[in-house]
This record gives sequence, C-alpha cells and structure tokens, in this order.
Amino acid sequence: MNLANTLLVTLPDTLPMPGLLLGEYPQRRVPLNGALARSNARLRRWLDAAADQFSPWRGQRDAAWAAAVQTQVQTLASSNTSLQVHAANLRLQLRRDGLNHRHLTAGLALAACAAQQALGLQPFGVQLLAARAVLHGRLAEMATGEGKTLAVGLAAAVAALAGTPVHVLTANDYLVQRDAAQLEPLYRALGLSAGAVVQGDAPPKRAAAYGCAITYVTAKELVFDYLRDGLAAASGLRVLRGLCMAIIDEADALLIDEACVPLILSAPVPQAQSQALAEQAMALARLLREREHYELEPGVLRVALRPRGREHLAAQPACATGLWRHPAHREQATVQALTALHLLQRGQHYLVNEGRVQLIDATTGRVAEGRAWSQGLQQLVELKEGCELTPALDAVAQITYQRFFPRYHRLGGLSGTLREARAELLASYGLSVQRVALRKPCRRHVARSRLFEHAPGLWAAVARRCVAFQPSGRPVLVATDSVADTEALGQALRAVGLQPQVLHAGAPEQEAQVVARAGQRGALTLTTNMAGRGTDIVLGEGVAALGGLHLLACQLNGAARIDRQLAGRAARQGDPGSVETWLSLDNRLLAHGLPAAWLPALRRLAPHLPHAVVRALAAAVQWREQRTQRELRKRLAAQDERAAQQFAFCSGAQRQHMNER
Repeated sequence: MNLANTLLVTLPDTLPMPGLLLGEYPQRRVPLNGALARSNARLRRWLDAAADQFSPWRGQRDAAWAAAVQTQVQTLASSNTSLQVHAANLRLQLRRDGLNHRHLTAGLALAACAAQQALGLQPFGVQLLAARAVLHGRLAEMATGEGKTLAVGLAAAVAALAGTPVHVLTANDYLVQRDAAQLEPLYRALGLSAGAVVQGDAPPKRAAAYGCAITYVTAKELVFDYLRDGLAAASGLRVLRGLCMAIIDEADALLIDEACVPLILSAPVPQAQSQALAEQAMALARLLREREHYELEPGVLRVALRPRGREHLAAQPACATGLWRHPAHREQATVQALTALHLLQRGQHYLVNEGRVQLIDATTGRVAEGRAWSQGLQQLVELKEGCELTPALDAVAQITYQRFFPRYHRLGGLSGTLREARAELLASYGLSVQRVALRKPCRRHVARSRLFEHAPGLWAAVARRCVAFQPSGRPVLVATDSVADTEALGQALRAVGLQPQVLHAGAPEQEAQVVARAGQRGALTLTTNMAGRGTDIVLGEGVAALGGLHLLACQLNGAARIDRQLAGRAARQGDPGSVETWLSLDNRLLAHGLPAAWLPALRRLAPHLPHAVVRALAAAVQWREQRTQRELRKRLAAQDERAAQQFAFCSGAQRQHMNER
C-alpha cells in the first residue's frame, strides 16, 4: 500500500472566469504507451551528454566561450545604442533563425549586460555556463552559493526574447515573490514583462501573470492551474498559455524528492459514511495486538496484517456502514488506522496547530500547506489527536510530476546536487546533467563523523560542542531530523546556558531571515532539515578569519545528495567553513535500515567507531532507502498513467472526440 502523502487541492465553486483564455494551448503530447519514443529521446540525450561530458577539451572550450561572452558584454556596454534596441534586433533574429549557438551566445551577452546595468551585478562565467546548459535543455549542477538565481534569470530572459513563454519554478511563495521582484529590472531593461503567481491569487490575476513573458510560480500552483484548465477545457476557458518552457530551481528536490507525491484536484463529498467507517476502524485497531495480529515496518511506514489479524477482522459483526461489510475495505481501513496509531508520530510526521493536523515535509522540515494523507488516513490521524475531522474528498483529476513535466516543449533547471540522481533524471524526464565548475576553490573542511548510542547522549555532546565555540564567536548551524529532535536539542542547549535561534516548520519569510543571519558572529542557529533552502548565508564581519560557519549535522537524510546540499550551507563562494556529522543509533534510518542483530554490538562500539565505518554504515542505509524510494516513484508513475485513463484528463479536442463517441 502506498502511504506517501498526497497533495490535495479542493475544487472551487466556480471554474476560471470567462474571457481569460480561449481554446487550445501548446504542450508536448506524451502518449501513455509511448515507451519507445521516450527511450529514443533518452538515448539521444545520453549520447549528447556523454559526448560533452567526456570531451578532454570541455573545460578549455567552456572557458573560451565564457570569455567570448564577456567580451561581447563589454562591447554592448560601450555602445551608444540602448539595450532595448539591441533586444528588439535580437528578438527578430531569434524568431527567424531559432535559438542557434550564435544567437544564444549573443542573447546571454545581452542579458548579462542588462544585469550589469539594471542590477549592478556582473554575471560570472559559471553563471553564463549554467544558463547555457538550461537553454540547451539540460540540468546544470551548480554548487550552492554560486548564484543560481541570476543564472536562472539570464536563461529565462534569452528564452523570452525568442518568443517562448517561460515558467520559472521555485520552492515556495516567498521565493516566487522575492526572485520575481529582484530580477524584474533585468527583464524590464530588455523590454520583457515578469509576473508572479502565489497561493490565494484569483483567476484573473493568475491569467495576467501567466500572460507575462516570464512567470514565477511554485510547481504546486502551476500543476493545479493545469488540472483546472483541463476540467475547463469543454468551455475553452483557461488561465495558462501553454507548457512551452520551464526552468526549475532546486530541480532535484522537485523532480526526485517531491515526485513521490501525487497531485490531486478534489471536490468535497458527504462525509457521514466515511466518518463512521473511520471511527469503527480506529476502535477495532485499538483492540489488535502487535506480532499476534499485525507487523509494523516503520522504515517504510507499512503495516502487514497477519493471518490471525484477518481472522479477527472477519469475525467482527457487520455494521451499518456498507463499505465495512466488504473484506477488502475493512482490511484497508484497519491497516490505515494502525498506521495512524503506531507509525505516524506527532512532531516527526505532522504537527497539531490550533486543532488542525498539518503534515511536515520530510525533505524540507516545513509544514506542507495544502497537503493531506489520502485514503482516509488524514481523518484517522485527526481522530487519534482528538481534532475535528476535515471533510472527506473525492478526486476529480490527478497527475504526478513525472507525467506533467515531460509535457513541456523545453525543460531545464539547476541545483547544487544532481549527479547522484542523474540516471533517474535521464530515465524519467530525459534530462541530462552538466556539472558547472566552482568559481573559486572549495575551502570546506569535513571533520570526523561520530556515532552515539542514544539520542540523549548525542544532544549532550552537541551542547558541549556548541559551548566550546562560544568564546571565539564563531557561528554554528545545527541541523536535526525532526521537530521533536529540535525541541529536545533546544532544551539541552538552554540547560547549559545557550540561547539558540530555533527554526522549524515555520513560514518561509521567517526561515529566510533567520538562516540569512546564521553566518553572523556568535550566532547559534538550530534548524530542522533543509529549512531556509534557497537563502544565501553571508558571513559577518571578521567571521572568515575565525574559520567561517561551522555546520553540525545531527541528521541522516534518505539520500546522500541531500546531505551534500546541507553541507553546502557552509564554505560557500570560496569562504572558509567546516562540517561534521554526529548521529545516534536512534536515528530512524539507522534504527530500521541496519540489521537488528547488529544493533547491540554497535551500541557498545559506537563511541569508538572510526570515521570511515560511520560513513559506510550511513551510505549502506541510504542506498537501501534510495532503492525503496525509486521503486515507489516507479509504482506511482504507473498508477498515475492508469489513473489518467480513468479520469480521462485530456485536451479539449480529445474530450470532444470522446463525447462524440
């Protein structure tokens, strides 16, 4: 059973207002059974990437190309002709000849010149190379802190000059508004318009934003607008102009980590029957005993009924709820109730805020607004916590990122951590990965990893470590796995007289402000997971001389690339910094990923294990977790294709054809 949470949005009472946009819009048609076509596309991209990646002259070619662009920038800057005149001339050439190598180079030079004049920023060679990779339909791996925001802006400007509507996708509404506002002067200098779509915007405002040359939006808002457009296809009223080009910031988080979450557009249905079913399932689940009636698999959030458990369920008298009489529905409801009772933990998987159950995103540590568990699990958790039950919802349309993004005619993106997932990115999306070299040598020092027997011992050691940094004033950033761990560590730090700035599952604006100050002298910041991702940490005055930011990671993510993303918080842009990883055997991945027979010996030996052994143990459980997650994403993609046939979510012409039939 797939217990991955589901992103749900309730269908509004009215669909998009009349007159927003009529008729069909462009998108790539992805046949459900087009496996051969997709395989051919992946093969072409793999050969293209391999030829580029393994060329012995690639570094020299890239440096020469970047220097040529910088020369063109200087020529444009000294010209008496305005940027908008140059932009108008280039726009004509691009629309006549397409985005060939010569026009792409000229376009990036023009965009770089506009950035210099409008923003006071001189794009570096690495940013130009990253923008070029995106325009070639690739994913650029660009280290954290190297200036991905401006690189995205350069690529978006060139694509928009070519007449292509561009969607720029970022992590949250705060970054949508921030990046659109920061780069708007660059776009305006080139005669381009930029808009932003955030949660709560009305359909007319959304249509106006999507009507701009460049639109900043979160993937969630974009996909649900696409789903609503599909439902409105019969009337021909749409807010989107099509799926022409998308540029994805933090591409691995969206295309890999978030790919386990199906996006479902739903409508409320009467809940009396579902509430009765939930109450009966919860009452029965409380009577069952572990190992006798069921087995728990906490590592994958799965419950398996044993034969005696099924017999116990079959012996229960039928109730008035019709679904309960069906054995499959009865077993599924009971398994969901057991999951809510014994596997989903408050503070780790969800929070209870003002009587509402709010899910926590496992990757970012943030509250996942608008997300709910499917198949009645949300109502069962609410019942467990004594909260008012939310209305039951019925799905009317759904899609996954794996099926949505290949519909774009052009797709590219950037992230600091892509190479570990390059095989899956190529297989699922046909996207190759191009690494962009660092602008300055990395000065990050990686200290010895340590393993502790239990979490309390880990928190006490972390507190002593933070006290040791206080006299020098060197800033420390500590990252934990969950809200519960953050609170436990916060208590340990306050017990020794420290007052950390605690950040977990908060608003993105607060995250950005707190994380941005984490590099100041004397700062002690405690966060969950990747809170504040996308915000630059600038070192305070004199901090570089102290050794820069020290990152203490008390967490083990499900993928090594997420650990690497976290490590990128320290020692950015050639600054000094250090990273060390301290773990306890209470960590979820270690506790459930290592053989149970090993744990007693490991607890005895934990304080004495060398760095290499600790890293090997971590790598082993991460490999196992990634294999599980890959299989989950494959199953979800297959389920999504089957659901697409059931929902008959298709274009207006296809829908009309179906109606005629």
